[in-house]
Amino acid sequence: MSSFVIASPDVFATTSQDLAGIGSALRSANLAAAPSTTSVAAAAGDEVSAAISAVFGAHGAEYQALSAQVAKFHEEFVQTLSGGGLKYAAAEAANASPLQGVAAANPNQGVLGVINRPFELLLGGRPLIGSGTNGAPGTGQAGGPGGLLVGNGGDGGSGAAGQAGGRGGNAGLIGNGGKGGTGGAGTNGTTGGKGGTGGHGGAGGWLGGVGGIGGVGGAGGTGTTGAGGAGGRGGEGGTDRAYFLFSAGDGGAGGAGGNSTTGLGGAGGPGGQGGFAYGLGSAGGDGGVGGNGGHGTPGGNGGGGGPGGGGGLLGRNGLTGAAGNHG
Repeated sequence: MSSFVIASPDVFATTSQDLAGIGSALRSANLAAAPSTTSVAAAAGDEVSAAISAVFGAHGAEYQALSAQVAKFHEEFVQTLSGGGLKYAAAEAANASPLQGVAAANPNQGVLGVINRPFELLLGGRPLIGSGTNGAPGTGQAGGPGGLLVGNGGDGGSGAAGQAGGRGGNAGLIGNGGKGGTGGAGTNGTTGGKGGTGGHGGAGGWLGGVGGIGGVGGAGGTGTTGAGGAGGRGGEGGTDRAYFLFSAGDGGAGGAGGNSTTGLGGAGGPGGQGGFAYGLGSAGGDGGVGGNGGHGTPGGNGGGGGPGGGGGLLGRNGLTGAAGNHG
Protein backbone atom coordinates (compact mmCIF):
# COMPACT_ATOMS: atom_id res chain seq x y z
CA MET A 1 0.00 0.00 0.00
CA SER A 2 1.40 3.41 -0.94
CA SER A 3 2.38 5.87 1.80
CA PHE A 4 1.36 9.51 1.56
CA VAL A 5 3.93 10.72 4.12
CA ILE A 6 7.63 9.83 4.26
CA ALA A 7 9.86 10.91 7.13
CA SER A 8 13.45 9.67 6.96
CA PRO A 9 16.02 10.72 9.61
CA ASP A 10 18.78 10.50 6.97
CA VAL A 11 16.90 12.91 4.71
CA PHE A 12 16.42 15.29 7.66
CA ALA A 13 20.16 15.26 8.34
CA THR A 14 21.17 15.77 4.70
CA THR A 15 18.65 18.59 4.23
CA SER A 16 19.84 20.30 7.42
CA GLN A 17 23.45 20.22 6.16
CA ASP A 18 22.43 21.61 2.76
CA LEU A 19 20.43 24.43 4.36
CA ALA A 20 23.31 25.25 6.70
CA GLY A 21 25.62 25.53 3.68
CA ILE A 22 23.16 27.85 1.92
CA GLY A 23 22.95 30.04 5.02
CA SER A 24 26.76 30.24 5.27
CA ALA A 25 27.06 31.26 1.62
CA LEU A 26 24.45 34.01 2.04
CA ARG A 27 26.16 35.39 5.13
CA SER A 28 29.51 35.51 3.32
CA ALA A 29 27.95 37.32 0.36
CA ASN A 30 26.24 39.86 2.62
CA LEU A 31 29.45 40.55 4.55
CA ALA A 32 31.36 41.02 1.30
CA ALA A 33 28.78 43.49 0.00
CA ALA A 34 28.42 45.46 3.25
CA PRO A 35 31.37 47.94 2.86
CA SER A 36 30.40 49.09 -0.64
CA THR A 37 26.65 49.26 0.01
CA THR A 38 26.44 50.86 3.47
CA SER A 39 29.05 53.60 2.81
CA VAL A 40 28.45 54.86 -0.71
CA ALA A 41 30.88 57.53 -1.80
CA ALA A 42 29.34 60.75 -3.07
CA ALA A 43 29.64 61.28 -6.82
CA ALA A 44 30.66 64.91 -6.32
CA GLY A 45 31.19 67.47 -3.58
CA ASP A 46 27.79 69.14 -3.84
CA GLU A 47 24.90 68.72 -1.39
CA VAL A 48 22.70 66.72 -3.82
CA SER A 49 25.38 64.09 -4.41
CA ALA A 50 25.98 63.82 -0.68
CA ALA A 51 22.23 63.36 -0.01
CA ILE A 52 21.92 60.68 -2.70
CA SER A 53 24.91 58.75 -1.33
CA ALA A 54 23.36 58.96 2.17
CA VAL A 55 20.06 57.54 0.89
CA PHE A 56 21.82 54.63 -0.83
CA GLY A 57 23.91 54.00 2.27
CA ALA A 58 20.77 53.96 4.45
CA HIS A 59 19.14 51.39 2.11
CA GLY A 60 22.29 49.28 2.33
CA ALA A 61 22.23 49.44 6.12
CA GLU A 62 18.55 48.46 6.22
CA TYR A 63 19.30 45.52 3.94
CA GLN A 64 22.12 44.35 6.22
CA ALA A 65 19.83 44.61 9.28
CA LEU A 66 17.08 42.65 7.53
CA SER A 67 19.63 40.07 6.32
CA ALA A 68 20.80 39.58 9.90
CA GLN A 69 17.21 38.86 11.00
CA VAL A 70 16.69 36.44 8.12
CA ALA A 71 19.98 34.70 8.90
CA LYS A 72 18.90 34.26 12.53
CA PHE A 73 15.56 32.78 11.44
CA HIS A 74 17.36 30.51 8.96
CA GLU A 75 19.71 29.27 11.68
CA GLU A 76 16.76 28.53 14.02
CA PHE A 77 14.93 26.73 11.22
CA VAL A 78 17.96 24.53 10.50
CA GLN A 79 18.29 23.70 14.20
CA THR A 80 14.59 22.84 14.43
CA LEU A 81 14.77 20.64 11.33
CA SER A 82 17.84 18.83 12.57
CA GLY A 83 16.34 18.36 16.04
CA GLY A 84 13.06 17.12 14.55
CA GLY A 85 14.89 14.45 12.60
CA LEU A 86 16.65 13.24 15.74
CA LYS A 87 13.37 13.19 17.70
CA TYR A 88 11.63 11.28 14.91
CA ALA A 89 14.41 8.70 14.82
CA ALA A 90 14.16 8.26 18.61
CA ALA A 91 10.35 7.92 18.48
CA GLU A 92 10.59 5.47 15.60
CA ALA A 93 13.02 3.30 17.54
CA ALA A 94 10.82 3.44 20.64
CA ASN A 95 7.70 2.47 18.69
CA ALA A 96 9.30 -0.34 16.73
CA SER A 97 9.35 -2.81 19.60
CA PRO A 98 5.65 -2.68 20.63
CA LEU A 99 4.50 -2.63 16.98
CA GLN A 100 6.56 -5.70 16.26
CA GLY A 101 4.98 -7.40 19.25
CA VAL A 102 1.44 -6.63 18.06
CA ALA A 103 2.26 -7.68 14.51
CA ALA A 104 3.71 -10.96 15.76
CA ALA A 105 0.51 -11.62 17.72
CA ASN A 106 -1.60 -10.82 14.61
CA PRO A 107 0.44 -12.19 11.68
CA ASN A 108 -2.47 -12.14 9.19
CA GLN A 109 -3.36 -8.46 9.72
CA GLY A 110 -0.05 -6.82 8.92
CA VAL A 111 0.66 -3.14 9.60
CA LEU A 112 -2.82 -2.04 8.50
CA GLY A 113 -4.36 -4.34 11.09
CA VAL A 114 -2.16 -2.81 13.77
CA ILE A 115 -3.33 0.68 12.76
CA ASN A 116 -7.01 -0.27 12.54
CA ARG A 117 -7.27 -2.30 15.73
CA PRO A 118 -7.62 0.63 18.21
CA PHE A 119 -10.25 2.28 16.01
CA GLU A 120 -12.20 -0.96 15.63
CA LEU A 121 -12.34 -1.29 19.40
CA LEU A 122 -13.32 2.36 19.84
CA LEU A 123 -15.87 2.54 16.99
CA GLY A 124 -17.52 -0.85 17.37
CA GLY A 125 -15.68 -2.63 14.56
CA ARG A 126 -15.26 0.25 12.11
CA PRO A 127 -11.66 0.55 10.84
CA LEU A 128 -9.74 3.72 10.12
CA ILE A 129 -8.70 2.56 6.64
CA GLY A 130 -10.30 -0.17 4.57
CA SER A 131 -13.55 -1.28 2.98
CA GLY A 132 -16.58 -2.35 4.97
CA THR A 133 -17.69 -5.97 5.09
CA ASN A 134 -20.34 -7.25 2.67
CA GLY A 135 -23.65 -8.47 4.02
CA ALA A 136 -24.12 -12.24 3.92
CA PRO A 137 -26.21 -13.51 0.95
CA GLY A 138 -29.77 -14.52 1.74
CA THR A 139 -29.90 -12.57 5.02
CA GLY A 140 -30.77 -9.00 4.00
CA GLN A 141 -27.82 -7.93 6.15
CA ALA A 142 -26.58 -4.38 5.67
CA GLY A 143 -23.09 -3.78 4.37
CA GLY A 144 -20.56 -2.51 6.87
CA PRO A 145 -19.37 1.11 6.77
CA GLY A 146 -16.07 1.92 5.11
CA GLY A 147 -13.04 3.08 7.05
CA LEU A 148 -13.52 6.33 8.91
CA LEU A 149 -10.75 8.01 6.90
CA VAL A 150 -10.65 6.05 3.63
CA GLY A 151 -12.78 3.11 2.56
CA ASN A 152 -15.73 1.97 0.47
CA GLY A 153 -18.92 0.81 2.11
CA GLY A 154 -19.68 -2.90 1.98
CA ASP A 155 -22.42 -4.26 -0.30
CA GLY A 156 -25.72 -5.22 1.25
CA GLY A 157 -26.60 -8.90 1.36
CA SER A 158 -29.42 -10.29 -0.77
CA GLY A 159 -32.75 -10.83 0.94
CA ALA A 160 -34.36 -14.13 1.87
CA ALA A 161 -37.46 -15.23 -0.06
CA GLY A 162 -39.75 -12.22 -0.42
CA GLN A 163 -37.59 -10.13 1.92
CA ALA A 164 -35.78 -6.84 1.26
CA GLY A 165 -32.11 -6.75 0.38
CA GLY A 166 -29.67 -5.18 2.79
CA ARG A 167 -28.63 -1.56 2.62
CA GLY A 168 -25.18 -0.76 1.27
CA GLY A 169 -22.71 0.59 3.79
CA ASN A 170 -21.77 4.26 3.86
CA ALA A 171 -18.28 5.29 2.85
CA GLY A 172 -15.83 7.06 5.14
CA LEU A 173 -14.48 10.53 4.42
CA ILE A 174 -13.23 9.26 1.05
CA GLY A 175 -14.79 6.28 -0.73
CA ASN A 176 -17.81 4.95 -2.58
CA GLY A 177 -21.02 3.79 -1.00
CA GLY A 178 -21.81 0.07 -1.08
CA LYS A 179 -24.38 -1.41 -3.45
CA GLY A 180 -27.78 -2.32 -2.12
CA GLY A 181 -28.58 -6.03 -1.88
CA THR A 182 -30.98 -7.74 -4.29
CA GLY A 183 -34.47 -8.31 -2.94
CA GLY A 184 -35.43 -11.92 -2.34
CA ALA A 185 -37.54 -13.64 -5.00
CA GLY A 186 -41.20 -14.22 -4.22
CA THR A 187 -42.31 -17.73 -3.33
CA ASN A 188 -43.99 -19.99 -5.88
CA GLY A 189 -47.46 -21.38 -5.23
CA THR A 190 -51.07 -21.24 -6.29
CA THR A 191 -50.57 -17.50 -6.20
CA GLY A 192 -47.05 -16.25 -6.57
CA GLY A 193 -45.49 -14.26 -3.75
CA LYS A 194 -44.26 -10.70 -4.13
CA GLY A 195 -40.54 -10.10 -4.62
CA GLY A 196 -38.61 -8.24 -1.96
CA THR A 197 -37.50 -4.63 -2.27
CA GLY A 198 -33.90 -3.98 -3.29
CA GLY A 199 -31.66 -2.48 -0.63
CA HIS A 200 -30.75 1.20 -0.71
CA GLY A 201 -27.27 2.13 -1.86
CA GLY A 202 -24.84 3.49 0.69
CA ALA A 203 -23.83 7.15 0.80
CA GLY A 204 -20.57 8.28 -0.81
CA GLY A 205 -17.71 9.86 1.15
CA TRP A 206 -17.87 13.39 2.51
CA LEU A 207 -14.69 14.46 0.72
CA GLY A 208 -14.98 12.32 -2.40
CA GLY A 209 -16.79 9.26 -3.73
CA VAL A 210 -20.03 8.30 -5.45
CA GLY A 211 -23.19 6.93 -3.89
CA GLY A 212 -23.88 3.21 -4.16
CA ILE A 213 -26.28 1.71 -6.69
CA GLY A 214 -29.64 0.62 -5.35
CA GLY A 215 -30.35 -3.10 -5.24
CA VAL A 216 -32.49 -4.87 -7.85
CA GLY A 217 -35.97 -5.77 -6.72
CA GLY A 218 -36.73 -9.44 -6.28
CA ALA A 219 -38.64 -11.29 -9.01
CA GLY A 220 -42.23 -12.20 -8.31
CA GLY A 221 -43.03 -15.83 -7.62
CA THR A 222 -44.76 -18.09 -10.17
CA GLY A 223 -48.47 -18.78 -9.70
CA THR A 224 -50.16 -21.94 -10.96
CA THR A 225 -53.86 -21.11 -11.17
CA GLY A 226 -53.65 -17.73 -9.44
CA ALA A 227 -51.77 -14.60 -10.39
CA GLY A 228 -48.02 -14.39 -10.54
CA GLY A 229 -46.37 -12.35 -7.82
CA ALA A 230 -45.46 -8.72 -8.33
CA GLY A 231 -41.80 -7.85 -8.73
CA GLY A 232 -40.14 -5.95 -5.91
CA ARG A 233 -39.31 -2.28 -6.07
CA GLY A 234 -35.72 -1.37 -6.89
CA GLY A 235 -33.66 0.13 -4.09
CA GLU A 236 -32.95 3.84 -3.85
CA GLY A 237 -29.55 5.04 -5.03
CA GLY A 238 -27.07 6.22 -2.43
CA THR A 239 -26.64 9.89 -1.58
CA ASP A 240 -23.66 11.87 -2.85
CA ARG A 241 -22.27 13.74 0.16
CA ALA A 242 -19.07 15.07 -1.43
CA TYR A 243 -18.70 18.81 -1.73
CA PHE A 244 -18.42 18.91 -5.51
CA LEU A 245 -18.12 17.05 -8.81
CA PHE A 246 -19.18 13.57 -7.76
CA SER A 247 -22.48 11.76 -8.33
CA ALA A 248 -25.22 9.99 -6.46
CA GLY A 249 -26.03 6.32 -7.05
CA ASP A 250 -28.56 5.13 -9.61
CA GLY A 251 -31.76 3.54 -8.45
CA GLY A 252 -32.02 -0.23 -8.71
CA ALA A 253 -34.09 -1.94 -11.40
CA GLY A 254 -37.51 -3.25 -10.46
CA GLY A 255 -37.97 -6.98 -10.22
CA ALA A 256 -39.69 -8.92 -12.99
CA GLY A 257 -43.28 -9.93 -12.40
CA GLY A 258 -43.97 -13.60 -11.79
CA ASN A 259 -45.50 -15.82 -14.48
CA SER A 260 -48.81 -17.64 -14.09
CA THR A 261 -49.88 -20.87 -15.76
CA THR A 262 -53.54 -19.94 -16.19
CA GLY A 263 -53.95 -16.69 -14.24
CA LEU A 264 -52.83 -13.08 -14.48
CA GLY A 265 -49.14 -12.40 -14.92
CA GLY A 266 -47.52 -10.46 -12.11
CA ALA A 267 -46.75 -6.76 -12.48
CA GLY A 268 -43.14 -5.73 -12.80
CA GLY A 269 -41.71 -3.83 -9.87
CA PRO A 270 -41.10 -0.08 -10.19
CA GLY A 271 -37.55 1.11 -10.54
CA GLY A 272 -35.88 2.67 -7.53
CA GLN A 273 -35.38 6.40 -7.15
CA GLY A 274 -31.99 7.81 -7.99
CA GLY A 275 -29.96 9.17 -5.12
CA PHE A 276 -29.66 12.86 -4.37
CA ALA A 277 -26.47 14.87 -4.77
CA TYR A 278 -25.62 17.86 -2.61
CA GLY A 279 -22.22 18.97 -3.86
CA LEU A 280 -21.45 21.78 -6.29
CA GLY A 281 -21.70 20.41 -9.84
CA SER A 282 -22.59 16.91 -8.62
CA ALA A 283 -25.10 14.82 -10.56
CA GLY A 284 -28.15 13.12 -9.12
CA GLY A 285 -28.59 9.42 -9.69
CA ASP A 286 -30.73 8.09 -12.54
CA GLY A 287 -33.94 6.27 -11.71
CA GLY A 288 -34.03 2.51 -12.03
CA VAL A 289 -35.64 0.67 -14.93
CA GLY A 290 -39.04 -0.85 -14.25
CA GLY A 291 -39.37 -4.63 -14.18
CA ASN A 292 -41.03 -6.54 -17.00
CA GLY A 293 -44.50 -7.91 -16.43
CA GLY A 294 -44.90 -11.65 -16.03
CA HIS A 295 -46.49 -13.88 -18.66
CA GLY A 296 -50.03 -15.03 -17.98
CA THR A 297 -53.66 -14.62 -19.05
CA PRO A 298 -53.40 -11.72 -19.56
CA GLY A 299 -49.76 -10.71 -19.06
CA GLY A 300 -48.74 -8.42 -16.26
CA ASN A 301 -48.00 -4.75 -16.65
CA GLY A 302 -44.44 -3.56 -16.74
CA GLY A 303 -43.23 -1.56 -13.75
CA GLY A 304 -42.75 2.19 -14.01
CA GLY A 305 -39.28 3.66 -14.16
CA GLY A 306 -37.95 5.25 -11.00
CA PRO A 307 -37.62 9.03 -10.70
CA GLY A 308 -34.18 10.56 -10.97
CA GLY A 309 -32.51 12.09 -7.95
CA GLY A 310 -31.88 15.81 -7.66
CA GLY A 311 -28.45 17.15 -8.53
CA GLY A 312 -26.44 19.62 -6.50
CA LEU A 313 -26.06 23.31 -7.37
CA LEU A 314 -25.09 23.48 -11.08
CA GLY A 315 -25.26 19.68 -11.21
CA ARG A 316 -27.42 17.53 -13.49
CA ASN A 317 -30.62 16.03 -12.15
CA GLY A 318 -30.96 12.30 -12.56
CA LEU A 319 -32.97 10.87 -15.46
CA THR A 320 -36.22 8.97 -15.05
CA GLY A 321 -35.80 5.28 -15.66
CA ALA A 322 -37.53 3.51 -18.53
CA ALA A 323 -40.71 1.54 -17.87
CA GLY A 324 -40.68 -2.23 -18.08
CA ASN A 325 -42.35 -4.20 -20.87
CA HIS A 326 -45.86 -5.67 -20.71
CA GLY A 327 -45.87 -9.39 -20.15
